[in-house]
Amino acid sequence: MWRPNTEEVRRAYLQEPGLVEAVRRGPLGTPSFEPDIEIRKEEAMMDERIPVALVTEVFHTDPAGVLLREHLHEARALGARLAVLPELPLNPWSPATTTVRPDDAEEPGGGRQRILAEAAREVGIGLLGGAIVADPETGQRHNTAILYGSSGAELGRYRKVHLPAEEGYWETSHYVPGTEPPRTIPGPGITIGIQICSDINRPEGAQLLRSQGADLLLVPRATPSETYERWRLVLRANAVMAETYLLSVNRPRPEFAVDIGGPSLAVAPDGEVLYEGTDAVAVVELFSGRAAEANEGYPGYLNRPVDLYAQGWASLQRGL
Repeated sequence: MWRPNTEEVRRAYLQEPGLVEAVRRGPLGTPSFEPDIEIRKEEAMMDERIPVALVTEVFHTDPAGVLLREHLHEARALGARLAVLPELPLNPWSPATTTVRPDDAEEPGGGRQRILAEAAREVGIGLLGGAIVADPETGQRHNTAILYGSSGAELGRYRKVHLPAEEGYWETSHYVPGTEPPRTIPGPGITIGIQICSDINRPEGAQLLRSQGADLLLVPRATPSETYERWRLVLRANAVMAETYLLSVNRPRPEFAVDIGGPSLAVAPDGEVLYEGTDAVAVVELFSGRAAEANEGYPGYLNRPVDLYAQGWASLQRGL
């Protein structure tokens, strides 16, 4: 079975992004994954291996969800049980400016969310998507990641907490920070934690999710190509510190003259880069034993003294 040299992929992207697909696909377009896994119930415990698809594409020009379903069918044909989309995959990148448009947001269960749920159900695949969701009681808008099961049922959601406010990323003008801590979600055969883009620059969320039993961190993002090396470092460091798999899927190209782009990334609990590239659909295999091995070795076996940390944070709240 052919597998890519991830360091070669990284160098190819930095030199010429167009080379990545050729490096990634291998001889005669051969995918790096052999789809021979049996599909089991979503409620099952983490299987020996879980194929997951990174879908590096956005679908805001696809109101009927046709292109989205095509990508999910490709992922499913490669054996994936779960597909991960970028940050706000059915929206144009509205934070490019401070101008707020009413149609960028929707109520819970709104049109974009229905498209995501129906696509997951039709294809029979778990799906991480998202939307700008307006709270029906307060009217406040939140950048919300939503996890769907293969039946199309919602499994859980998470509101982005850390919001940039700078050129091309005027997110504080478009939605407010989430006010609830992240919680793990039982996914297709694996326990999942979600952080959205800038959230992963503050490792407390990843650590909290790992302490709750997360085996996999999903990090949809919209980040500049020019800062990719820093993002790569941060993502790998979080995987190692949390002893979890980490998959981060980026928006694929510039929008409204904003520099968005750079590879999506899949990292193992020991920091090994499993995939790095810009393919529209790429599948990686996650192995249950690998997370356990990371927990047994250093630094995985080190205690996380929750009470001690809580005392420290509480003292800051009291101004001590």
